[in-house]
Amino acid sequence: MDSMAMVSLQADVPEPLLQSMRGFIEAHPNWDQYRLFQAALAGFLVQNGLESREVTRCYLANLFPQKGGFGPRLVIGLDAGEGGDDADRPALA
Repeated sequence: MDSMAMVSLQADVPEPLLQSMRGFIEAHPNWDQYRLFQAALAGFLVQNGLESREVTRCYLANLFPQKGGFGPRLVIGLDAGEGGDDADRPALA
């Protein structure tokens, strides 16, 4: 699989989890639903023994964003081959 490929995910989550995510994003304007989900998923995988340099880079890039970052980012919510900036992404419902 190409490490630059983009995928779209849809997940059903319990209402309390969604409300907590909304509250966190409202309190931390430098975070959005995409960054939060990426950091959570990558963090879970890394903390549970996955040994992948690409996933570790994604985890660190979301926790400590820098201009230029740590390399390729997995962007949740875009179909394969689509690009775009955050302005093109839908807001958290």
